Amino acid sequence: MSVGSKYWLILVLFYCLAISDSLAQKSKAQLEKDRKENLQRIAETERILEETESERKASIGQLTAINRQIRSRETLITSLKQEIGLLDGEISDLTIVVNALQEDLINLKEEYTAMIYASYRSNWGYQTLTFLFSSKTFNQLFRRLEYLNQYSEARQLQVQQIEVVSKALEEQRTDVQSKKEQQNALLTEQIRQNRNLNNLKDKQSKLIAELGEKEEELKKEVADRRRSILELDKLIAELIRKEQEEKASAAKSSAQVAEIEKASSSFESSRNNLSWPVETGFISSRFGKQPHPVLKGIMVDNQGVDIQTNKDALVKSVFEGKVATVAFVPGMNSVVIVQHGDYYTLYAKLKKVNVKKGQLIAKGDQIGEVFTDAEGVSEVQFQVWKSSNKLDPAKWLSAR
Repeated sequence: MSVGSKYWLILVLFYCLAISDSLAQKSKAQLEKDRKENLQRIAETERILEETESERKASIGQLTAINRQIRSRETLITSLKQEIGLLDGEISDLTIVVNALQEDLINLKEEYTAMIYASYRSNWGYQTLTFLFSSKTFNQLFRRLEYLNQYSEARQLQVQQIEVVSKALEEQRTDVQSKKEQQNALLTEQIRQNRNLNNLKDKQSKLIAELGEKEEELKKEVADRRRSILELDKLIAELIRKEQEEKASAAKSSAQVAEIEKASSSFESSRNNLSWPVETGFISSRFGKQPHPVLKGIMVDNQGVDIQTNKDALVKSVFEGKVATVAFVPGMNSVVIVQHGDYYTLYAKLKKVNVKKGQLIAKGDQIGEVFTDAEGVSEVQFQVWKSSNKLDPAKWLSAR
C-alpha cells in the first residue's frame, strides 16, 4: 500500500474513532452522572443510618436504611462495571489507531530514507544541472523544472506527513495511558464498594436475626400502626365528607367551586413533579400492601409512603394550598392535612407544627419538623388523596 493510501486509511480510522468517541462520551457522561447521584444517595443514607445506630437498638428503621444502602451500592457497582467496560472498548479502539499510526510512521520514515539515499547516490546536484541543460527546447526545460519542483515538494510533504503522524501517535498514546489510569481508578473503587457491600450484608443478616428475637414486640408495633392508620383514615375521610356535602348542598358559591376546580387542575398538572416534603431521605415503606421486612406471613398496608430522613428535618408543603386541619393521632403524632382543590396531601409523624387550620400556604412553606422515635428513626408519613381515593404518592413526587 502506498504512503498516500495509508495516510487516507489513518484519516478514516480517526473519523470512525471520533464518531465512536462522541457516542461513548454521551454514555460515559450519563454513567458518571449516575455514579455521582448514587454516591450522594449513599452519603445521605449513611447519615440516616448513623442516627438510628446511635440508639444502639435493633429497629426496622435501621434495617430499611441498611437495605437502602445495599441497593444503592449494588447500583453503584453495576455503574462502575459499565464504565470500566466502556473504557475497555475505548482503549481497544485507540490501540488499533496507535498500531496503524506506528506502522505508517515506520513506512514513511523508510520511504523518506530511501528517497534521500537515492538522491545522494545519484549525485543529485550535478545530475540536476545536466538534466536541465540537456533540454532541447524551452518548453522541455520548463517541464523539467516543474518536475524538479514537484519532486522537492514530495520530499517536503513526506517530512510533513512524518511530523503529523508522529504528533498524532504521541497524542493517542497519551490518551490510551489516561484511559488506563481512569480504568484503574474505577477498578479500585469497585473493589472498595464490593468490600463495603459485603460488610453491609453481614450487618443486615445480624440485624435480621436480632429483630427475629423481638417477634412479639414487632407484632405489637404492627398492630399499633394499623390502629394509627385507621385513625388517620377517619380523620381525612370525615374532612372530605364535610367538604363534599358543602359542595353538593350549594353551600359554596360558583366562584368558590371554580376556584376548587382551578386548584385541582393545577395540582393534577404536577403529577410526577411534586417536590419532596423533606430535603433529604428515601422512601422506607411504599404505598399499598407489602410483606413485613422481618415477620414471615404478615402483610402491612401503607396508605401513603414513609420517608426516612434526618433528625429535626424540616417538613415542607409539596404544593400551594390551604391547611384543612391540624390534629394529633396516637402513633402518628401531629398531623397536617393541606387541601389543593379536590386533592389533599397529608403529613404525619411531626413533632412540631408551624401552620394553623385555614392558613394559605405556598409550595415549600415549612409545615413543621419530623418526629424522631425512641429507636432514633426520623420518618414522615406522606399521603396523597383525590376526594376519597387514596393515591400512590411515589407517582406524584419528582424523581430522586
